[in-house]
Amino acid sequence: MSRLPPEQPGQAPPADLAQRRAGLSAAIAAGMWRTDPPPGECTIGGIRSLCFEPSRPSRGVLLHLHGGAFRIGAPETIAPFAAAVAERSGLTVICPAYRLAPEHPFPAGLTDAMAALTALCADTSGRPLIVSGDSAGGGLAAGLVAHALAQNLTIDRLILLSPWLDLTATNSAYERNAASDPLFSRAAANEAAGLYLQGVSPRDPLASPRFGPVVGFPPTLICTGASEVLIDDSAQFAERLRQAGVSVRLEVVPGMDHVAVTRGLELPGAEQAMRAFVEFVG
Repeated sequence: MSRLPPEQPGQAPPADLAQRRAGLSAAIAAGMWRTDPPPGECTIGGIRSLCFEPSRPSRGVLLHLHGGAFRIGAPETIAPFAAAVAERSGLTVICPAYRLAPEHPFPAGLTDAMAALTALCADTSGRPLIVSGDSAGGGLAAGLVAHALAQNLTIDRLILLSPWLDLTATNSAYERNAASDPLFSRAAANEAAGLYLQGVSPRDPLASPRFGPVVGFPPTLICTGASEVLIDDSAQFAERLRQAGVSVRLEVVPGMDHVAVTRGLELPGAEQAMRAFVEFVG
């Protein structure tokens, strides 16, 4: 697809979502996810972003898109994860504050991610450029790479952490793993998808990359917990990549909850996921 779809007008958030966002903002203001040293704050492609630098000279750039079901979340909430990635990998990690639904439904978040990526592509100075994302941010990252390839932009690697890649929410793992996944469910998926899509088909290939083109994708790491309701999204997407001749590694971590690696390295399975992440970026 040569152009992104036109943006939609959006709607006000429901009261419970507004309350959750207020709590999140209060936690950020209180320093819940503060890092030492703190990240730099910058504007990339017109998008406010946090920038995490390694203590040694940076050898490349990683654009990471945070999760939150397209409707909540902020770069600050993944700051400890981003800082750890920067330090362990030697990469500069950029986390953009893309717009959220329902005020800014599909494709606003993807448009913002594309603006940031385009700016980074113009200023990498020959260094590697990697795209990653967690949960809904993983879906955005996969859709972003598909669109970037159509624009002849070069992405060196893609990393998806517990990605949400199919907004139809029809995979059987929603039932199979319902009791073992405390953080995500079919009901939550359907509610979030409705706020994000606002009438767009959940099979739109840029909203649900499971249904989109994958030929030409860069080497890809997909990391997920074995008992997540989204594990089928990961497995099915990995198989599509393999069938298209893409080098793909599917890392299924026993005992790891949804996006545990972005929430705390002390959580079960999170360190294994982080090691896989850092090893994959070389």
